[in-house]
Amino acid sequence: MFEAEDIRQWQGRDVVGEEGSKIGSLESVYVDTGSDEPFFATVTVGVPTRHRLVFVPLTGATVGPEYVKVSYPKSKVKDAPSIGTGGQLPVERESEVFSYYDIGYERGRGGERRLARR
Repeated sequence: MFEAEDIRQWQGRDVVGEEGSKIGSLESVYVDTGSDEPFFATVTVGVPTRHRLVFVPLTGATVGPEYVKVSYPKSKVKDAPSIGTGGQLPVERESEVFSYYDIGYERGRGGERRLARR
């Protein structure tokens, strides 16, 4: 896995699916609050007048010369839970993002949110 500060340098770069198809552009990184490791990225998708941010796990992601390649197909990521551009994931919707990718979800140790935008 790459460090959180390293992945932030890729903001605005292409995000491609496991098959190599461009999904969109990296908008931000959400870290696991328990480990401070990158866990999800938001990717800008849509047409110019209707952009939205979809979530994709960074587990298994790799970086190339000008892109971040995730370990999910474009079709899966495009249908992922989304938020409006400039928005943040509400704590009530965290479990929805985890569930969509079949990832177990638990709140932080003290009941706090599991993901934090960096």
